[in-house]
Amino acid sequence: MTETMTRAYGSYLLINLSTRQLSHVEGNKTVRTYPVGVGKPSTPTPTGKYKVVVKIINPGGVLGTRWMGLSIPNGNYGIHGTNNPSSIGGYVSNGCIRMYNHDIEELFPRIPIGTPVEIISGKDEAARQNNPGPKLKNPPAGSQDGARKHIVQPGDSLWSIAEKYKVNLESIIQANQLSNPDLIYPGQSIIIP
Repeated sequence: MTETMTRAYGSYLLINLSTRQLSHVEGNKTVRTYPVGVGKPSTPTPTGKYKVVVKIINPGGVLGTRWMGLSIPNGNYGIHGTNNPSSIGGYVSNGCIRMYNHDIEELFPRIPIGTPVEIISGKDEAARQNNPGPKLKNPPAGSQDGARKHIVQPGDSLWSIAEKYKVNLESIIQANQLSNPDLIYPGQSIIIP
């Protein structure tokens, strides 16, 4: 988040797609961090700097008990509750950011319309500063068929793995015969075709 935006508003939301966490930041202090569910590989959450443009109480259904619409162009993206709490922590949505209903109910009154929202991925410098977790290791030098392998690390998604190795997402799904490509687990070995 730029220093100017932080000073102007004093408060902003930082969403890290790799760790699947939303942080409420005031000045340079993190007030609270919440687990979230974010976009699946086929419908990723857009990264960038946006603002909260609308707030709705009790939108209902899959949106849970609160909705904060974002200024992301070309779509209807927001931060919202959910009627499926088991989806929190995964790459599961059509691009929105899902929170537990009790978490968004706590956050909602603290976030006025106009609040800046920055969405980052693990490749962003800000993500490396805010999450100094383990770095991805280079894949082993090939397997029996000459294919590379990647051991899934916390925060990995198939989309980020495909991007890292510069291969097509669909080819990874096919090479690994994944029935649900949105569910991968730390420690899982992924063949890179």
